[in-house]
Order: sequence, then C-alpha cells, then structure tokens
Amino acid sequence: MRPPRSPRPPPRPHSPSHHRRRRLLIYLVAAPLLYFAILTPALAAAAAPPAPPAEGDSGGEGSIIRTRTRTAVAWPAMAWPSKCTWLPLPNNARCHSYTLVSRYHKIWKDTKGVVSATEVLKKEPVSDVIALKDSMKYFDANFFSDSKLREMEDGAKEFNVPAFRENRKLVASENGGLHNPSVLLFKSSWSGDSIISETRTFNYPGAPAVHRPSNDEDIAFMSLGELVRTKQITSRELTNIFLRRLKRYNPVLESVVTYTEDLAYKQAKEADDLLAQGKYLGPLHGIPYGLKDIIAVPHYKTTWGSRTFKNQVLDTEAFVYKRLKSAGAVLVAKLVTGSLAYDDIWFGGRTRNPWNIEEFSTGSSAGPAASTSAGMVPFAIGSETAGSITYPAARCGVTALRPTFGTVARTDVMSISESLDKLGPFCRSAVDCAIVLDAIRGKDAGDPSSREVALGDPFHVDITKLTVGYLDDAEMEVVDVLSSKGVKLVPFKLNYTVESVQSILNITMDVDMLAHFDNWQREGHDDDYEAQDQWPVELRRARLIPAVDYIQAQRARGKLINEVRDSFTVDAFIGNVTDWERVCLGNLVGMPVVVVPTGLKTIEDPPKGGTRRRTTVTTGIYAPPDHDHIALALAMAYQSATGHNKQRPPIDDLGPNDSIHR
Repeated sequence: MRPPRSPRPPPRPHSPSHHRRRRLLIYLVAAPLLYFAILTPALAAAAAPPAPPAEGDSGGEGSIIRTRTRTAVAWPAMAWPSKCTWLPLPNNARCHSYTLVSRYHKIWKDTKGVVSATEVLKKEPVSDVIALKDSMKYFDANFFSDSKLREMEDGAKEFNVPAFRENRKLVASENGGLHNPSVLLFKSSWSGDSIISETRTFNYPGAPAVHRPSNDEDIAFMSLGELVRTKQITSRELTNIFLRRLKRYNPVLESVVTYTEDLAYKQAKEADDLLAQGKYLGPLHGIPYGLKDIIAVPHYKTTWGSRTFKNQVLDTEAFVYKRLKSAGAVLVAKLVTGSLAYDDIWFGGRTRNPWNIEEFSTGSSAGPAASTSAGMVPFAIGSETAGSITYPAARCGVTALRPTFGTVARTDVMSISESLDKLGPFCRSAVDCAIVLDAIRGKDAGDPSSREVALGDPFHVDITKLTVGYLDDAEMEVVDVLSSKGVKLVPFKLNYTVESVQSILNITMDVDMLAHFDNWQREGHDDDYEAQDQWPVELRRARLIPAVDYIQAQRARGKLINEVRDSFTVDAFIGNVTDWERVCLGNLVGMPVVVVPTGLKTIEDPPKGGTRRRTTVTTGIYAPPDHDHIALALAMAYQSATGHNKQRPPIDDLGPNDSIHR
C-alpha cells in the first residue's frame, strides 16, 4: 500500500505586495483575451461584407470582387495574415484588374474601413479604365492619364466599336480578300526611272529543230512547244502523259489537290482542233500546266489548302487562268498550297521534295515547285507574299520567277497582303519563265494594284552592256559564266539604314491577312488550322497591332524603298535567294528575282548503300522593279552555258519507308 500523505501545512498569510503582483498578472492575461473575444468580432461585423456569392452570381448591392477567378478579382489581406480581405461593392462592380482592386483596397485601408463602399466608388469609379491602362503597354502607349483613358473608353464604345461592326458587315463576311480590295495601293515603280518601251508580246527567237523522243520520260522534261507546233505530238497525248505522271508520283509527293481531268481533255481537244485549222496561239498552245490551289477555276474546288475550305467551289475565273486559257494552255491539276498559303502543310498531308524524298518542299507554293521539278507538269503558277516562290523553287531545284509587284493581276486569287502578293511561274528554264510571264502579265479592273508594266524583251537584251553586282553569298559559278559572256561583274552591297526590315514585313503581312480572314478567326476556325504555330499565332498577335503603327510601318517601308533605290547602282545583282532578310526586302520593295539552279551536292548522312538523292544549290538574279527582262536575260545566258536546270530528280530512288504507286 502506498503510505498516507502527510497533512498539508496551514497556509501562510500573503503580504500586500503579493496581492498587487497577482492582480497585475491577471490583468495582463485577461485584457488581451477580452479584446480579441469581444471587441474584434464587433468591429469585424461592422466592417465585413457578406459571404462571397456563388460562382457566376451576377451580384447585387454588397456584391464582392475576389481575385484569381475570371469573374472577380482579389488581393491578399494585410491586417489578417493567411486570410483574405473582402471588399463590398455595389451593383455592376466588375473588374479583371489586380491593379484596380489594389487601389480600392488602399482607399479602404487608409480610411480604416470607415468609408463605405459607395464612397470608395465615388473616389474611384468602377470601370474598365484601369484594365485599359494595363492593356496599353501592349500597344506601347501607356502614357495616358486616367481622365484621358475614360474619354477614350467612352469614344471607343460610342463611335469606334459601332463603326468597326458596320465596316465588317459590309466587307468582311467572306474570307480570302476576293472582293472589295483596299484603296490603299502600293506602286513598286521607282520614280525617276527612264521609261522603257513596252513590248506587248516578246519577240521569240526561232526554236531549234526538235524530234519527238521515243519515251514519255524524255518528253516530260523537254521543251514541248515546238513538238506541238510541228504536230509531232498532240495536246491530248501530252495531257495523257502528264496526268499519268501526276497520278503516279502524287501518292509520294502529295503535291496535287484536284485533278481537272475532264476540263483538261476538253481544252486539249480545242487546242488540237485549232491547230488542225491552222490556228496556232503561241508557244503555250496545247501545253499542260498546274495552278496553285488559291487560284479560282469554275466548277472545281479552290481549297486554299485548308480543311475549313476543303469543299469550297468558287465559280469565278481568275485573271491568270483566263490568260493561260487564251494562250491555249491546258489545265491538268490544282496543285498544293500550304494551308492558307503558309508553308507546305495542308489538309491532305505535307508536300515532299522530289530531289530528296525524305525532306519537305517548303512553301507555300509547294505543289507547283514539286510537280514541276518531278516532271509532273511542264510549268505551274504559284504565288509569293514572303518567300513562297523563292523557297520551294530553291528546295526543289527549279527555275522560277517572282515578277515585279503588280505585273500580273491577282483577280479571284486568295489574298494575304494586297501590297505584297505576286503570281509567278515555276518552269524548267528561264526561257520558259519568260514565255509564261508574257502570257499572264497584265492589268485587270478587279485588282487595282495591277498595271501594264512596261517590260523590255528579255530575248533581245545586250548583256555585254550590263553591269551586274555580286554579293558575298553569290554562287561564283554564275559570276564566272556571266563574266565569260561579256557581262561586267563587280562586288556589290545594298546599303540601307532601316533595321526593321523583317518586322515591317511581318506587321504588313499579318494585319492584311487578318483583315482578309477576320471572320474566320472570329468564328474560331483558327482552332482547326493544320499547324497551330503558324497563322493562328500570328493573326492573334496581329489583333494587337494598332492602326497608327501599321501606318508607321508603311512609312518605314517607304524609307527602305528610297534607300534601296539609291543604293541600286548596278543593272542587276546576284545573291542567295533564301536569305530571309533579302526575301523580306525584295517583297517590300517589289523587285523581281529569278531563281536559278546552280548545282547539286550530297545529302547529309547518306545511307551506306549510297543514294541518288541530292541537295539542290541555287542562286538568285535580282533586278530593279519593272526590269524583269534584265534578270531573265542574265538567267537565260547562264543556263545556255550550263545544264543544271536540265537535271532530273531521282524520285524513283526513295527512302526506306516510301513506295511508288504505279
């Protein structure tokens, strides 16, 4: 058993000082407890708002704004760490700006919660002003006072937005820029140029005698006009040959959107009948060709390469199609354009390069470049806004011409930028490019930027009187060959001070494109676009380009044009045709360039067993605007002394995972 406790001793009496210490201790402990238990809830009840409304509640008197949601905004509490301070606001108090709420909170805090919500709003009215002020940084215009921003907000609501909607209603219901062209026109001619005597039709030299080869492969890669003229082959036979080649190689190259077979045989019969009657329309009489699928042809789809428009039929005749039909040419296919004329990706796949089937053609004139290179068509028409002729022509090793801006009318052709878009030919030689240019050039009322460019005759240029510059990146074989032909070659450099060449082009192209596809974006079709890192991103960004800065870009473009004109002290120059700065500059200025194949080199990492696949080497011959004939004459002189443009791609020598459908 546990022993009993000892009895407790009697208590000792406490001294007065002991009692004073005890009372002080009780006061020190009890007073704070009473303060937090009684006074704080009372004060909080007087100042606190009601509980937060449910998500999506429109709110009434006493509604709150809370942060980190799409419907409200909040801020961290300062007086009570780890909690959230709720600020009551009256009806229609809406804000998506952290900055705005911070300002409300400061007023509320500075008044120690005594000022009512209504009084707070009198000091700082709830509006979109602060959100507008925040957004101004994206326009590089965050210098306005609050009063000016309120004025701007009212003006935008009362005037701008209704005007925007009226204008869109008038002209933006249809996509593609096919109708209602802008009255802001770009003229590429350089003022002060000497006037060239225009040649309406080039004076073609006599064609050498030709004989029909014994096999279709040779026919596909030869000059065909003289064979047709001398009736060694009919247009129907040629149409058969090229339709077979298109169907044979398209499963691998993915370069054809639509075969226009019925139309082709109809046009071939007409060409043969005319020739039988002794009527010869010229060197394109009865020659098959293809069109980039942004060019409208009646009764056939014009898909623009996009799944959104893959069933679109535009029953109109593009100007360029009319011209070729008048020249007796035979349309056999609508050829691939990258989706909405961007790159080589389209709703049906991705177009490949015939010279190396394991790489892609680039774009956006992917189908015209690949099909011409592979001998699937003798020539094709493509377009360029910023590299869409030069890049695929260089990759696929074909001769191509980006003509002076305005030389070929673009009526009934999908538009990206009315001050940049150009149509041009893909061919197997510069001679063929000149022949096709002669057929398609001209002005049309449907394209206010088009004009009758006063071109000289490329077949009658005395190149020995020309001075041609060459850049550091020019292919020296071209320099040496032209020098041996009597051309004066000098080192050259374009001098200009404008550093924003690429951004000028991007601003111009993206804003113009968005204007033509405004409805497409508003309806959410950009979510269906084939490559989300391309047009969708660029056109969303274009929404934030102010009109004033678009105009400033055009003024900077004018300064660039003047500086390039003053620096262009030669008749033409030679240089890399895929240099991006030069691509941007050439399109902003509107100058012509001929893409010229200059050789082949071994592909990187060739298979151990060897391959015939090659990487193409090209260069560009540039001339001032309206001097396309100079660039063409120099290209013809070079090709007359070399055979690079006559090489045939090894499209039957495929990669290990490819096959030809015969």
